[in-house]
Amino acid sequence: MQRDDLIDLNAFIAVAEERSFTKAANRMGLSQSALSHKLRRLETRLGVRLLSRTTRSVSPTDVGERLLAGLIPAFAQIEGELDQIGELRERPSGLIRITAPSHASKTVLWPAVAGLMRDYPEIEVEISVDSGLRDIVADRFDAGVRLGEQVARDMIAVRIGPDLRMAAVAAPGYFTQHGYPVVPQDLAGHRCINLRMVTSGGLYAWELERESRELNVRVEGSFTSNNVDLIIQASLDGFGICFVPEDYVAQYVAAGRLERVLEDWTPPFTGYHLYYPSRRQPKAAFTLLVEALRFRG
Repeated sequence: MQRDDLIDLNAFIAVAEERSFTKAANRMGLSQSALSHKLRRLETRLGVRLLSRTTRSVSPTDVGERLLAGLIPAFAQIEGELDQIGELRERPSGLIRITAPSHASKTVLWPAVAGLMRDYPEIEVEISVDSGLRDIVADRFDAGVRLGEQVARDMIAVRIGPDLRMAAVAAPGYFTQHGYPVVPQDLAGHRCINLRMVTSGGLYAWELERESRELNVRVEGSFTSNNVDLIIQASLDGFGICFVPEDYVAQYVAAGRLERVLEDWTPPFTGYHLYYPSRRQPKAAFTLLVEALRFRG
């Protein structure tokens, strides 16, 4: 295989992943005309059409999809080998890409990342804040952060945070007007604030449990959002009961701006884990991050 073959194949991967010559050219630091030349040269050499082009979009043909499926893991392996050679340098370096939900990013991930980047300026970190369950292999992330119960069994999982708890809270004025729910069934008579799930688009069912009795409660109310901060603000403003991680509202409960109910129905559950493929060969920088995040409580 000649050097031009590798360059042209890499150009094909960039266009196929970005679905845009403009974005792929920016990613590779090339002009669009130079990138188009490489793709035409590759298609001519192979004797097949790899990309379908229209005035508005570009996408792989069936043959292109087949080639792409083989190229991505092959190039990832090459990149891994080069990373290992790069680790012979004196100080850890390189880019670490992580996908994580907002709550984990702020409470667990960022404190460790900030310390790592201060100690090792050559390390770069990209955090993609995403509530959906991303495919970290297909999307080329080094790792992801999720609750322990959400991690696939074929992944290596490292616990990075303590147990978590949910809290059902509302403003004191709301309870003065509507009374306090004592058991989950009482929520049917209350105005509750719903969370719209980003991944499925459905409404989150409140997960309550006591003495091994588990309930998923569908609630109703006049306000719904996919943003936890806005949901808490609506609760502070008296629009009903919300159900959120307790550390989000601890300061408001301590200040008397929110009151907690159904506390005996919200036991702790397993906290956040960092996960990554079992076949991956960790870079030195990634190994440092894992150790910085590892929960030792």
